[in-house]
Amino acid sequence: MDILLEAKGLTKRFGSFTAVDGISLSVHKGEVLGFLGPNGAGKSTTMKMLTGFLAPTSGSAVVCGEAVTTGNVKARARIGYLPEGAPLYGEMTTRAFLTFVAESHKIPKAEIPDVVESAASAVHLHGVMQQRIETLSKGFKRRVGLAAAIMHAPDVLVLDEPTDGLDPNQKHEVRRLIEAMSVDRAIIISTHILEEVDALCHRAVIINRGHIVADGTPSELRSRSKYRNAVTMLVPQAEAERAASALKRVGNVARIEAASEGDKMRLTVLSKGNADIADSVGDIAAVSNWQVSQFSVDPGRLDDVFRQVTEGEGYTGGRGA
Repeated sequence: MDILLEAKGLTKRFGSFTAVDGISLSVHKGEVLGFLGPNGAGKSTTMKMLTGFLAPTSGSAVVCGEAVTTGNVKARARIGYLPEGAPLYGEMTTRAFLTFVAESHKIPKAEIPDVVESAASAVHLHGVMQQRIETLSKGFKRRVGLAAAIMHAPDVLVLDEPTDGLDPNQKHEVRRLIEAMSVDRAIIISTHILEEVDALCHRAVIINRGHIVADGTPSELRSRSKYRNAVTMLVPQAEAERAASALKRVGNVARIEAASEGDKMRLTVLSKGNADIADSVGDIAAVSNWQVSQFSVDPGRLDDVFRQVTEGEGYTGGRGA
């Protein structure tokens, strides 16, 4: 696959503070990359450098063979960017604003009405085209920003929290749109919503303190979770203590987590080294005649991996500042 966006050693310092410290990554055509990290990790600063809105202190970014700089209009024309809290002209109507954006992209005048209609249709804006933007809800404003970002059919889309402020139905619609657009584009999505990584992303990069601390497919990242191959089951409260005691004696069981759910107890059995213990746990439950109402094997949890690499556990990267 073609690499449409590549960054090498991107670094940004603000005085003595290093916000981003040597980030390198590439995004291929047809790929959706999730860009994750805690608040203050350097996500938005990195995205601004990738899109030419902020000059790096050192390092470089290239889009479709063009060097990304604050002055290279040709490179920036290949990128669609939806920043967090995208600025909009509140006094304009939705239609007037999208028309203005189309004109700024030098789209031929005769094509602008169709281009505006197409972008508006993609994010379901037709009911508010004649409304002033300042009167729109946060969710509709987000959709206006997204329509503006895709207006010129860019090769690369960089979206900072694209579903922020949307209700569940709207989030689903935007995710479907992003999935459809990814076929012939490279897309980067910055998000705090880990379910979006599973729903949309082919790969995820986690940054912390300006460094990349994890990079892999959602499945590869989940494999690093301490819950990988953990067995969870629901048993009656009256049987829980006896069951937990018996499970502790099973080979390769590391520990057991218990949580009350009404008259049931949820037991999560974690294994040593992510060993497969499902058969062993199932056998002892069957032999002991426990009244198990649910039994599942955990594939691993992205939120667990996220905490590991951003809270110090398992973190091997350097410190930005």
